[in-house]
Amino acid sequence: MSENAEDILRSAKLVVSPETFHVVSVDHDRWQELLSDPALSPRMGSEFLIFKDKWEVTIVVDDPDFRNLRPGLGDALVEGNFRLLSFDAEMDFDVVGFIAAVSSVLAGSGISILPFSSFRRDHILVRQDDLAGALKAFRGIVREVC
Repeated sequence: MSENAEDILRSAKLVVSPETFHVVSVDHDRWQELLSDPALSPRMGSEFLIFKDKWEVTIVVDDPDFRNLRPGLGDALVEGNFRLLSFDAEMDFDVVGFIAAVSSVLAGSGISILPFSSFRRDHILVRQDDLAGALKAFRGIVREVC
């Protein structure tokens, strides 16, 4: 039997990355142009996300990588000033409702999120202006906030 989402959230350590992030949307043609120039790639030591679906390519990069990438973005859609919060709690694929629980905590404080998952952990982006409120909302809910 798998752990439930609330138990995992209570046992999680919430880790805040020190960097500020940008979320970028490029069309598929612009994505191909970016791929053709290795100088526009994120640093391999930094945290980043690239997600391609049938409508767009979404890129999440920190400030230094965004400054490097910016010359190749053209008229891409960009939203900046996000902070990355990671839940350091390994989860199996059968855990149900973890992001719903996270979202509920922050919705109660009027904070919107951009959630995403890696193989074993879940992450959210919140606006820098909402960071203090998000951390306050999670105090007493997660094991540790750092």
